[in-house]
Amino acid sequence: MSAMTQIDLAQSNALFNNYGPRALRMVRGEGVFLYDDAGKQYLDFTAGIAVCNLGHADKGLAEVIAKQAGTLLHTSNLFLIPGQVALAQKLADLAGLAEDAKVMFVNSGTEANEAALKLVRKYHASVAGKARTKVLSLPNAFHGRTMGALSLTPKAAYHEGFTPLVPDCVTPETLADVLTAIDEDVAACIVEVVQGEAGVYPLATDYLQALANRLHEVGALLIVDEVQTGVGRTGRFFAYEQVGIQPDVVTLAKGLGNGVPVGAVIARESVAAAFSPGSHGSTFGGNPLAMAAGNYVVDTVTAKGFLDGVCQVSVALEQVLRRYFTNVSGRGMMWGFDVADAKTFAKQAVERGLLVTKCSPTRIRIVPPLILREEHVERFESIVQKLA
Repeated sequence: MSAMTQIDLAQSNALFNNYGPRALRMVRGEGVFLYDDAGKQYLDFTAGIAVCNLGHADKGLAEVIAKQAGTLLHTSNLFLIPGQVALAQKLADLAGLAEDAKVMFVNSGTEANEAALKLVRKYHASVAGKARTKVLSLPNAFHGRTMGALSLTPKAAYHEGFTPLVPDCVTPETLADVLTAIDEDVAACIVEVVQGEAGVYPLATDYLQALANRLHEVGALLIVDEVQTGVGRTGRFFAYEQVGIQPDVVTLAKGLGNGVPVGAVIARESVAAAFSPGSHGSTFGGNPLAMAAGNYVVDTVTAKGFLDGVCQVSVALEQVLRRYFTNVSGRGMMWGFDVADAKTFAKQAVERGLLVTKCSPTRIRIVPPLILREEHVERFESIVQKLA
């Protein structure tokens, strides 16, 4: 046992307590499994909160990271980084926006959403010619924890102690109210195709299409937050592909680096033009290491047959969920379901070697790696049938 594992990490006084107590100490991963410091194996249906789409310790990714680490880690954006050019072109092609797309790299989902908030306001001020500052979000949305992203996240518990928030970030009370609120003073509306933090609830296709149409009628922009749903999580590279809408701005992170911090903002060329030199920046965004990881991940997820496999296994997973649970909802490798007591369910799952996340007192979320196979679904069933 190493010196580090001998330390009672749970009792460390050097850490902030913003995550509360954390009893499990994961020290190794392999595929869809994690292993704690006692050697116990866990079927990981959290994937680092929808991050490790290729699972843990992917050999190809490890080789790419090691090679890049031995070549060049960081230069800053004072210089053109070849990996940015390659990854940006792949994402622009995949996005399929109404115009040619441009891409900017950041380090996380909340940073991507912060940048998108700035971008849509700058677009209206400098490109569209009429200053609009109001940005709408949807009830039960989650877009991040920094001040702008938090201002678009309508959860009172997350706001406590941090007010006043960024002005003109508005969340109407109901989905119908969002449509009513869209007028010529609105700069943009940000949406998740599947609301993950809320409990993994896909929004209705006809609603999303109506929302997109209404925004475009008044010259407002549609931001689609694909931080959790993107990079294949729902069975397509972008979740918005499944509902027939055309975003003006797309935000990505989580699965894009499989654990290496990387985020991205994709925008229509005319919208991206609002960010002239000096408008926005990031010291670490798009660094060579993150770009090496991102290029590998995108190449893997878009390889022939990969997403077909995700869709096939997701059918088996959904069937298991519907056998044992109620209010099952989701898409691809992203599901939520109701239980009597989510805290107890998650604790008992851990005891049986399964990792899940609680997203409300009676709601469980599962976001397994996209490399899940049917034998893993069978193992999942063997555990949850004892808990249901």
